[in-house]
Amino acid sequence: MNALSAVYGRVARLRRSWYEHHPQSRRHLDRPVISVGNLSVGGSGKTPVVAALAGLLLDTGQRPAILSRGYARRHPVDGVVVASDGSRVLEPVERTGDEPQMLARALPGVPVLVCPDRHLAGRLAERQFGCTVMLLDDGFQHLTLGREIDLLLMSASDLDDSVLPGGRLREELDAACSADCLLVPGSTEDALRVSASFDRMPVFRVANRYAPIRPLDLAGTPPRAGGRVVAVAGIARPIRFFGALREQGYEVARELEFPDHHWFTAGDIDRIAKVAREAGADLVVTTEKDAVRLPRQPGWAALPMEVAIEPADQFASWLRDRL
Repeated sequence: MNALSAVYGRVARLRRSWYEHHPQSRRHLDRPVISVGNLSVGGSGKTPVVAALAGLLLDTGQRPAILSRGYARRHPVDGVVVASDGSRVLEPVERTGDEPQMLARALPGVPVLVCPDRHLAGRLAERQFGCTVMLLDDGFQHLTLGREIDLLLMSASDLDDSVLPGGRLREELDAACSADCLLVPGSTEDALRVSASFDRMPVFRVANRYAPIRPLDLAGTPPRAGGRVVAVAGIARPIRFFGALREQGYEVARELEFPDHHWFTAGDIDRIAKVAREAGADLVVTTEKDAVRLPRQPGWAALPMEVAIEPADQFASWLRDRL
């Protein structure tokens, strides 16, 4: 396994080096591009960071657009799918994928475009919607598109990990030196640990914040804090979601895990309802990402999460100077 990881890491290193030494091979947009990516596979929190950046850019008078590849779409189509034109959601989750759909619903004023060819999507955002800056979701390894700013999410656990298939890293740790800034989810101690390993790079902390759970049917009443719930997650690293529910004061009677980007069937929903009845739960609670793949039915709710990049003033100043 170590030999396979070494080969994988070598190939990734050569690919990145080739693009860095052949900048003319990259396609560029007329407007600046901010890439948000990571080194590890799945579950790093890129999408909430993209949402936070979009809000920050709106507050500074920019008109951002989000460019996504639409991973794990149920009905992929050729060309650009406009999930949102900035005023309304235009496409169902099956055609956009769950993360673009979540962003489209959460960010009024921000067009969300889905296409494996992010250059094509960016051209449309520039010409049709007059967008002034592009947010490239999951873009650190998407080297074919040029970018002005590379933001890399790196958890402290990445420092102890190895490259695929032996570990979860897509590239060796030193690839992080190609980024302009590191964003570290977790505690201040986690950020300090990463900063000590990359002492010449700006490092900011990403803090999660949770709002009260919201019913999926829009008419239900959330249980009081301390209510008994069944937690359902079809995301990478669901343990963080289960822990967050407990931190919010809910009694988690059962934890049900599904694969990342799982499309829930009627049979899945019936089985979950049965588990909830047997557990005596007040409610079934899932993630915001899972909620866009589920019908709006009574007895279900989602736990909203947003992130803050801290120190907020310092990060906003750094980003403004780079743009």
